[in-house]
Amino acid sequence: MIRPKLLFRLVHINWVLVFHGLDEIVLKTHLFRPVRFLAAFSPYYWLSKQSDPRGVRIRRTLEDLGPIYVKFGQALSTRKDLLPDDIADELVKLQDRVPPFPSDTARAIIEQQLGMPIAEAFAEFDPVPLASASVAQVHTAVLHSGERVIVKVLRPDIEERIHSDIGLLYELARFAERFWADARLLRPLEVVAEFEKTTLDELDLIREASNASKLRRNFENSNIIYIPEIHWPLTRQKVLVMERIEGIPIGEIRQLREGGADFKLLAERGVEIFFTQVFRDNFFHADMHPGNIFVDLPAKYIAVDFGIVGSLSLSDQHYLAENFLAFFNRDYRKVAEMHVQSGWVSSTTRIEEFESAIRSVCEPIFEKPLKDISFGQLLLRLFQTARRFDMHVQPQLVLLQKTLLNIEGLGRQLYPELDLWQTAKPFLERWFQERMGPKAKLTKLMKQFPELAEQFPEIPSLIYKALDNAAYARQNAESHNRELALLRQQMENNHRVSMWAMLISAALIGAAVFFR
Repeated sequence: MIRPKLLFRLVHINWVLVFHGLDEIVLKTHLFRPVRFLAAFSPYYWLSKQSDPRGVRIRRTLEDLGPIYVKFGQALSTRKDLLPDDIADELVKLQDRVPPFPSDTARAIIEQQLGMPIAEAFAEFDPVPLASASVAQVHTAVLHSGERVIVKVLRPDIEERIHSDIGLLYELARFAERFWADARLLRPLEVVAEFEKTTLDELDLIREASNASKLRRNFENSNIIYIPEIHWPLTRQKVLVMERIEGIPIGEIRQLREGGADFKLLAERGVEIFFTQVFRDNFFHADMHPGNIFVDLPAKYIAVDFGIVGSLSLSDQHYLAENFLAFFNRDYRKVAEMHVQSGWVSSTTRIEEFESAIRSVCEPIFEKPLKDISFGQLLLRLFQTARRFDMHVQPQLVLLQKTLLNIEGLGRQLYPELDLWQTAKPFLERWFQERMGPKAKLTKLMKQFPELAEQFPEIPSLIYKALDNAAYARQNAESHNRELALLRQQMENNHRVSMWAMLISAALIGAAVFFR
């Protein structure tokens, strides 16, 4: 049963939907279907001709509902293949146009976190936010050393609101598992738990700063992406100070075109960055929506906002790489076998049948540019295949799937002619060669050499112990063999005595009967 606090939140969500003229969404749910006639009492029922466009109403609704819903809208904003253009274009504004909280509140949080006045920490501080997002807002500042920085400040009381919304998600997941037969394939409770972990991680800006530092080291001196520097002395749990970057937001296509951006190279580099992070570094930026990506012309990425990152276990990384490469090579049998070996589908699955199903889904999308692929239809068919073969969602891969969708969405906006498969295939082949080839094995041996070298002086004593143990074992074996031989001989002697005793007894009994 839903707790009163969560029930109140559910009622509030429906009220916000009605307030922004989205009555049809509320009244189409099973909960409110019996009272659909109440739509006649809604102001938007009578004033719908005077209302804002539906995209604007949806965006405002998500903003009013809070950070969880804003993030949902941000993820959808890159999916123009799944949404009508008017809605997708409006949701892009969620990236950096969430209403800000008062600058006095921001100053108070900064001073409380730093333990000093604003003027002591910064030579200049702009009280007007540069951007305002779902979890935090950003102000510009100048350090006393003259460096231009941004100051990211968490929204006040954000933790309580996020916990409330996540609690509601858990309740909805439980309802889904109880009343929707296919929900167990999606594993909603595990997916919500994974989402909760990544979302709560965003509330610790020290963690975000450490993520940024690691990504910066991974791409140091890179010509395809730049990660700004963190100013650690002024970074706290609710305040992050970072180098201010200059670039064009990647969603500003007209501005990029006027600046002479190389869209084809940008799209290809986006794919390269994704696969490099996942397979070379096993540490990837998992929130690459347009609001977090800028471009240094003509084709260099600049990334910000590192609150959500992901990594994979070595086994998941290996299985994923094998699946991608087999997929790009159209080796559907290999894809089917890897799904079974990894445990993503049941071991009782018939490989031939699963292979045929995968081929029917994937073959039609090959040799097509992004603009000609309906990913909405592809996702629908993949879900149908998953349901047929009892294939469960892997919660540990949800972040990766979200990131891949974001990258694909960006590629669709930048260069719709991009062949995603052929762009990624050489990278994966090179990765496999580096990981599995002779050179990789020799490199691994060389890395282990210092550890082996430390054990060289102990090798004679280890050999002596091994030989001594072998000799002792041989002596024990010989002793056991002698004991067994004696035991066998004793048993044979006992057997012979028993036989003679039985014969003599039989003869005596026979004689007694004969001479009676």
